[in-house]
Amino acid sequence: MAWFSGGSSNEALVENLAHNGLINSDRVKNAMLAVRPPRPPVLPDSQEVQLPGPRSTPLHPPVDRAHYSPYAPYADSPQSIGHSATISAPHMHASASETLLPFLKPSPSTRVLDIGSGSGYLTAVLAHIVNLTTATQQQQQDSTSPTGSGGGGGGTVIGLDHIQELVDMAKTNMAKSEDGRGMLESGKVRFVKGDGRKGWREGAPYDAIHVGAAAAKLHEELVDQLKAPGRLFVPVEELYQQHIYVIDKKEDGSVTREKVMAVRYVPLTDAPAE
Repeated sequence: MAWFSGGSSNEALVENLAHNGLINSDRVKNAMLAVRPPRPPVLPDSQEVQLPGPRSTPLHPPVDRAHYSPYAPYADSPQSIGHSATISAPHMHASASETLLPFLKPSPSTRVLDIGSGSGYLTAVLAHIVNLTTATQQQQQDSTSPTGSGGGGGGTVIGLDHIQELVDMAKTNMAKSEDGRGMLESGKVRFVKGDGRKGWREGAPYDAIHVGAAAAKLHEELVDQLKAPGRLFVPVEELYQQHIYVIDKKEDGSVTREKVMAVRYVPLTDAPAE
């Protein structure tokens, strides 16, 4: 059902992913829906603020796939973002988020690494997951924080890419929303340049690591950078195929590997020659 989950808007896309069983949790759904609209401007008492559209439709939503995908943002298929890179299909972002969810705690101690962050979409989704919990808690946070989910209560997400232009693009894309700007300014989200095959030791250890490109092998450096417990979601090349592996590091440091499904990703490689 994955390839039939596209829609005419961000809301329709997410609702279809949920209807088709690809999103199962409210936390993932809310992060991809971007349920919190920005505050309306403060006007004199004699004036009323008119909000266009239905109450459930955010204005300039914190996460809208159109901010991150220049072509067919609501199609459930990979799309080019330039520099020989793609933004993965929405159903893969949903699958990764659901798989990593038990390790995406809304705690200041939570640290997440998104390798191959590209245009920044999944980094933003993961950041909203570790910074927002229930709608009630979200409203309470909004009432005390000038930047909503950009405030100081949740975890930190690092987006890592090996192409500087994509690092810059991700920062620009995330800054398109109030929440995104707040997270960047507060340090809740960082985008850095580096070799994804080596992870990012400066921010380790991580509760969760997502890899958005196919590794030629399972790089042990990524497993080493997991907390105990922690989880890695990574596509790995095997002969002429690729499979998603879910790697769990247990509290005692032992590691389990589960092959989940066949996929097709761009390779995790060096940056192209300039």
